Amino acid sequence: MTVTWRHLPAPAREIAVAASAAVAAAGARNAGAYEPAVDRLAAADRAGLVLGGVVRLLLEETHPDGLDGDDVRQVLEGCVREVAPWHADVNPHVLLVLLASSLGVYDPGDDEAAPGPAAIARHAPLLVAHLLAVTGRPLESYLTAAFAEVARTELHD
Repeated sequence: MTVTWRHLPAPAREIAVAASAAVAAAGARNAGAYEPAVDRLAAADRAGLVLGGVVRLLLEETHPDGLDGDDVRQVLEGCVREVAPWHADVNPHVLLVLLASSLGVYDPGDDEAAPGPAAIARHAPLLVAHLLAVTGRPLESYLTAAFAEVARTELHD
């Protein structure tokens, strides 16, 4: 990792380090490294919030004219197709929840099978790695922007 996260508070630093490791493992399709990385990420409080912000930023960059249903389906299908050969436990429903949540169109109260934070943490790096492959840019800039957005939101609440 080229970025140190020393300027962040300890909980945010843990999310950054764990997310970086999990996304790197997903990008390399390394199941052996992925499992311990997502275990660490799942233990980090609010990791889903930060990674949801990263997903939203990536979607905005890869679809500057906005997303429609076909775009969402293509992202979902592409991610599942890419991940399934090395990570058989991929759950398309959880990936769809991640996509919809990042776009602000998901209501967990309407979902009888709403995934918990651990499922989100186990799937978010898969989606992030898939979207990063399209941009060709490093994760660090998106994480930094997502942390800034979370801090801004907390300041105004």
